[in-house]
Amino acid sequence: MTSLVIAEHNNASIKGATLNTVTAAAQCGGEVHVLVAGANAAAAAAAAAQIAGVTKVLHADGEGFAHGLAENMAAQVLAIAADYSHILFPATASGKNIAPRVAAKLDVGQISDIIKVHGADTFDRPIYAGNAIATVQSLDGTKVITVRTTGFDPAPATGGSAAVQSLTAVAASAQASFVGSEIAKNDRPELTAAKIIVSGGRALGSSEKFNEVMTPLADKLGAAIGASRAAVDAGYAPNDLQVGQTGKIVAPQLYIACGISGAIQHLAGMKDSKVIVAINKDPEAPI
Repeated sequence: MTSLVIAEHNNASIKGATLNTVTAAAQCGGEVHVLVAGANAAAAAAAAAQIAGVTKVLHADGEGFAHGLAENMAAQVLAIAADYSHILFPATASGKNIAPRVAAKLDVGQISDIIKVHGADTFDRPIYAGNAIATVQSLDGTKVITVRTTGFDPAPATGGSAAVQSLTAVAASAQASFVGSEIAKNDRPELTAAKIIVSGGRALGSSEKFNEVMTPLADKLGAAIGASRAAVDAGYAPNDLQVGQTGKIVAPQLYIACGISGAIQHLAGMKDSKVIVAINKDPEAPI
């Protein structure tokens, strides 16, 4: 029984979500292999080989993987899927894009957003916006799983000495091509990896007030900035700052909610924070 973790990386280094996914894979039992599919991604493959608990790194290099297109990534995973009992993806935008394609092609059910591993075939996952936990058992020969990274501690990024094996890259899909991307530059920590997050809600009243209150607070604390869906819908903050069921799932050491009442969808995205500070006028607010 061997598990395959699909690494997220920038062709030079491994992203933090991969480390949490390796921990989940190790709990499934057996060996843990990591697939690094990229373009000129030898450095990322070498970094993956250093992750504690990883026994082998599979490195597929091709231009079709340069931007992580789901069509090409899924084809590469399917090319080696027969060798694995479990195929695990971080439950990020990328993982959620690739995993369903793999599960559909393998004709198996996808097990989404797991937060606990009971055994090789049994897992916990949140349902009803996190208000209930479902324990699910899969009888499929291959388990295709997405991992809610806040549910697992990251594996140590150093200390391992896995062998790196080169794979022949699959041909790039003719149906999809990379057109371009607009990446927002931000000097603050990434929202999903930040240890401190300050979030603003609709009560702040305007985009100007949101920036006036939240920006200096985040700068002082070295924190990432988040927002409720109501604040995003009102135009106070951009979509990529949204925390919640339809935004980003976070679990920082400290979460400061300013003017957020705590709708069920927002709570689902931040309730695993270690310390939660709520600043608002309503003592009966759900948060």
